[in-house]
Amino acid sequence: MKHHKIIEHITNWLKNYLQTNGLNGFVLGISGGIDSALVSTLCAKTGFPVYCLEMPIHQEKNQDNRAVAHINWLKKNFQTVKSSRIDLTSTFEEMKTVLPHHQNREKEDLSLANTRARLRMTTLYYLAGLEGLVVAGTGNKIEDFGIGFYTKYGDGGVDINPTADLTKSQVYELADHLEIIPEIIKAKPTDGLFGDDRSDEEQIGATYPELEWAMQVYEEGKTETDFEGRKLEVFLLYKRRHEINQHKWKPIPVCEIPKKLL
Repeated sequence: MKHHKIIEHITNWLKNYLQTNGLNGFVLGISGGIDSALVSTLCAKTGFPVYCLEMPIHQEKNQDNRAVAHINWLKKNFQTVKSSRIDLTSTFEEMKTVLPHHQNREKEDLSLANTRARLRMTTLYYLAGLEGLVVAGTGNKIEDFGIGFYTKYGDGGVDINPTADLTKSQVYELADHLEIIPEIIKAKPTDGLFGDDRSDEEQIGATYPELEWAMQVYEEGKTETDFEGRKLEVFLLYKRRHEINQHKWKPIPVCEIPKKLL
């Protein structure tokens, strides 16, 4: 992997997008995770303004601390970085008071978790509109096009995504090459949407290296008959999530009206 060349390619792509569209800089949420750390660093390397937002909603303390540490690291290394902390906890709690409850607590908890992501998306676009900024996404290839592990119109609601063609392993490689702070690189991946420190692996049921393998063999046309044991388990997990979540990355279906009816 040609780390320097990839970083240069992404940075130039980001610059070109801003210049082509007459925008002033980038805005993105900083979660304390590896993906937002890498994307914010790549944005900062363009030399354009980068607005980093902390948007806690009952955030687990370690995630919060890592987000602050990364923003401080960015500001130390790049003069164009500024930040704000917008605590959305009270907004989220107020919204819950007017939402109907559901008898299935698990479904309700998941829907509320996605609501957190959508509140953050709304906040990002508010500030983007005020300052003529582009909302930068932080997803990677496995999450965005493999298993759809993101919230539609939440963290998936962005203008551009500079790292969506990188696997999670490649994200880690670039982050290490850019010398992003060790506590972020070492932290277990988590979406932080449940107010605790549960990991992505615990939610998904597989590690990112396992999912990268499954994505590769799935795209090669392999089927469940080619595997057994743990490999079969991971392959089926990937296949199911990939198939049921395609609505997240496919264009919105449009009902086309026959011309004879118009």
